[in-house]
Amino acid sequence: MFSSVTFQTAVLVTALAGGLYMAWNIGANDVANSMSTAVGAKAITYKQAIIIASILTVLGAVLVGEHVTATVKGGIFDPTAFSRVELALGALSAMIAAALWVTIATWKSLPISTSHSIIGAMLGFGLVAGGPSMIGWGTLGRVVLSWVTSPIFGAILSFTIFSIIVKIIFNSKDPFETIKKTSPFFIGATFFIISLSLLYQTALAARLFGRYPTDFEAIALSLVIGSIIGLMGKPLLIRGVVRGDEHFEGVENVFRNLQIITSCFVAFSHGANDVANAIGPLMLAVENAFPADSSLPFYLGGNYLLLMGGVGIAIGISTWGYRVMKTVGFSVTKLTNSRGFSVDFGAATTILVASKLGMPISTSHTVVGAVIGVGLARGLEAIDLSVIRRIVISWIITVPIASITCVAIYLGMNLMV
Repeated sequence: MFSSVTFQTAVLVTALAGGLYMAWNIGANDVANSMSTAVGAKAITYKQAIIIASILTVLGAVLVGEHVTATVKGGIFDPTAFSRVELALGALSAMIAAALWVTIATWKSLPISTSHSIIGAMLGFGLVAGGPSMIGWGTLGRVVLSWVTSPIFGAILSFTIFSIIVKIIFNSKDPFETIKKTSPFFIGATFFIISLSLLYQTALAARLFGRYPTDFEAIALSLVIGSIIGLMGKPLLIRGVVRGDEHFEGVENVFRNLQIITSCFVAFSHGANDVANAIGPLMLAVENAFPADSSLPFYLGGNYLLLMGGVGIAIGISTWGYRVMKTVGFSVTKLTNSRGFSVDFGAATTILVASKLGMPISTSHTVVGAVIGVGLARGLEAIDLSVIRRIVISWIITVPIASITCVAIYLGMNLMV
């Protein structure tokens, strides 16, 4: 049996180490998805992807990631039904179990959802500590539904966008002149989605406006931003781009510049959203290990933890991110810059719409689905079905494996307390 002080110290050290380990896994697997299409389409190099994703991930985590502790405090089970010690041990077990599974998946170069890993692990804790009646089966059902909806929506939208690009640009008499004329539309549409994602019911928008802007205000302002940047950005987008020796070289170079922008935005969004998977369980464990009326150490303040999570994610993509990048960027289907732009735009739009509709969507599943959709636009033979099969199997087994692992770790920790 531990004394209360020893228990608190053990939880604190384990939580900080586990949170950093989970953040590393998020970077190596989830955030790697954000830059995989840009690397696969040769818009940027792998080293450039590491630098860009690392910076934007940290910024996303610190600037827009303050909702972190809400991730695991409700939904799967009612936290008030458990003791503080049970919650502390359960959160630690879930974080470690989820991180271990993500490590294995990354080792196998499989893009999975860290959100689903955490949810599966918390499910295991809820079942072993409280029983089936403690589980929010409705929430879990929506998560399972997202396994299907995320990749399907991403695939449909990217398929549609790429098909439009082919019809309007590549099938025109002079594709290079056509992309120069239509570039303001693509620039404007890109920045409209980016602006709306940042302004629509987000904490960042509340800080800028002093309140949450209305739906109309967010949409109208995003339209204005997109229109202005669309018109002003055309000279920058096509500057230095020449027709090239090959028929579509100039067109692909224009989309290359656009794809860099969309990939950067997806990386920023990953930092903002997925840092919760590392810091949420950490805070749940620490807050319940200490008495309710006690003050926590200063380094457990929100911004310090968000920065730690962002740095951990950056280290993850820098060390092992290439494994998942290789699968998503190269193995599923061959990507060009126009196809990569379609993937990023389709995934970002799907994630935006789904999140505003309250759908528990997976960014990893959406990106993979979008890649598949672009591949299908060229015919079924354009995608590697064996790779798709491996990815889908890894998605299916994520929740049960994380759940079982969490149960084993939680029971082991209980024996030591």
